[in-house]
Amino acid sequence: MSNDARMPEKVLYVEDDPDIRSIAELALRDVGGFTACLCESGAEALAVIDDFQPDLVLLDVMMPGMDGPQTLKALQSRPQGLPVPVVFMTARLQPAEIEEYLALGAIGVIPKPFDPMTLADEIRRLAAAGAS
Repeated sequence: MSNDARMPEKVLYVEDDPDIRSIAELALRDVGGFTACLCESGAEALAVIDDFQPDLVLLDVMMPGMDGPQTLKALQSRPQGLPVPVVFMTARLQPAEIEEYLALGAIGVIPKPFDPMTLADEIRRLAAAGAS
């Protein structure tokens, strides 16, 4: 692929469910070969994003406290903004909901439950499409 330089290597994943987080960690690190930082809340993502410097942010939509869209807005409103693509992961897949996520600035939506064996490929596909 000619735009390998744009392919994400470091993924920040925000997910409140510990079971889903552990499956995603396997899918991202072991299957996908990503360097992954997993956060259990939007507040934690805001606290670690500068140190981790991800190439892509994966956000669960439904979370207690700050939900995915609120987390995205908080990340975007930092002084340096959010210079990397964002993908939402959710079981809420009505066309109007997907339009809302894209309008917030996401490059795509990955349905939940996701397939751990194809999650990394899906992320790379969305990143490549978002980069073109």
